[in-house]
Amino acid sequence: MGGTEVAAATRAEQCVVALAECFRGDGEIVANPIGTVPMIAGRLARATFEPDLMVTDGEAALVAGDEAFGWPSGKVVEYYNPYRSMFDIVWSGRRHVVMGASQIDPYGNQNFAAIGADYQRPKAQLLGFRGAPGNTVNHATSYWIPVHSPRVFVEKVDVVSGVGWDRAAAAGRAATEYLDLRRVVTNLAVLDFGGPEHRMRLVSVHPGVEPEEVAAATGFPLATAPEVTVTRAPTAEDLRLIRTVIDPDGLRDREVR
Repeated sequence: MGGTEVAAATRAEQCVVALAECFRGDGEIVANPIGTVPMIAGRLARATFEPDLMVTDGEAALVAGDEAFGWPSGKVVEYYNPYRSMFDIVWSGRRHVVMGASQIDPYGNQNFAAIGADYQRPKAQLLGFRGAPGNTVNHATSYWIPVHSPRVFVEKVDVVSGVGWDRAAAAGRAATEYLDLRRVVTNLAVLDFGGPEHRMRLVSVHPGVEPEEVAAATGFPLATAPEVTVTRAPTAEDLRLIRTVIDPDGLRDREVR
């Protein structure tokens, strides 16, 4: 009837939607998605189903507007938020961060500090610990893994940057009371920690992916949800926002092929 046909969603756009869903129900908190695809996802969540989210510019401000990478020109600052203020938000628990991981284990222990069993002489020095320990024991944390592989999903991480369920339980109530590991989104699937004793569990696979493919790309046995579904597809409005407003330059495709 004369309408313009919308091109099918790419895998990158599928991942954006899956990450945006991590923020559903969060309400008025600071959404701090770190990285290209997570940043796009946070803007999409706010532009569609979570309008009260406060989002950062990745530096020291909370900003208005849906465009993810149009700064510094046109940036509208709602609130200046240097680290001294961000730490107050972290301690209060009013934050949901999406971090990356060089390694992650069945209980959600995360490593982006170093690769190698000897931390004093690592095979590869990475980012360090950054804010991962404080994030994981103070507020909601999700993870974004752009390449799902056994090198990332390991039985035991070399160094613990972000705290997982088993280590938090061993540390006691001070660590478990506010531990809130939500989701792990990858280029293949969505996972949570709803398995036995909070082990990682397969929740959904992206269109075109089979559960067996996810299992083969994981370096430990995965628990599975009672019904493994297909990840929600982007709507026409999601695609319009992603392609023309939030990420018109297509930076998402550099991270997910």
